[in-house]
Amino acid sequence: MHNLFSDFHQLVLPDADVTYYPNFLDLIKADSYFEEFKNTIPWQQDDIKVFGKIYAQPRLTALYSTNGKPYSYSNITMQPHNFTKELLDIKEKIEVVSKNSFTTCLLNLYRDGKDSNGWHADNEKELGENPVIASITLGQERYFHLKHRTQKELKYKLLLEHGSLLLMKGTTQHHWLHQIPKTAKPISERINLTYRVLT
Repeated sequence: MHNLFSDFHQLVLPDADVTYYPNFLDLIKADSYFEEFKNTIPWQQDDIKVFGKIYAQPRLTALYSTNGKPYSYSNITMQPHNFTKELLDIKEKIEVVSKNSFTTCLLNLYRDGKDSNGWHADNEKELGENPVIASITLGQERYFHLKHRTQKELKYKLLLEHGSLLLMKGTTQHHWLHQIPKTAKPISERINLTYRVLT
């Protein structure tokens, strides 16, 4: 039997610990999760404040957790729903590989190429000192960009595929920013599950 977890790619980046698992979920599972989440998650669009200006966040989101803790970022405070069976199944699968126990999942729905996520680090205080972020992609593949905070020439671009897992650990969030940029190409929807530990 082919072990999906043996198929991974450790990114060679200084001050970072980032691993990419392209076939983390098999195709049939990934397809069915995409449909399930697209149709059953109570997606919301919050207003965010950037440089003093308020505008609608360029994607839809939802928050789930095992401990009922809200999550705050970009002047938004999200209240969690209880984990669904599907989100728990994926969480347990990631925990085997990452050797971490996750409490929370922030879901993002990118409706088309105009939906995006600007440069940021997942470094909110409640994520702990060295946050572990596990990111599952379902649906449309999108490019994921990384850039080093101080060494401006250090940049990296990775195509996140349907059913893949990207795992960021260690000091990654201290030294690197990441984004999902807009694209002018006509593309379909992407659902992104980002598992994290809220302390």
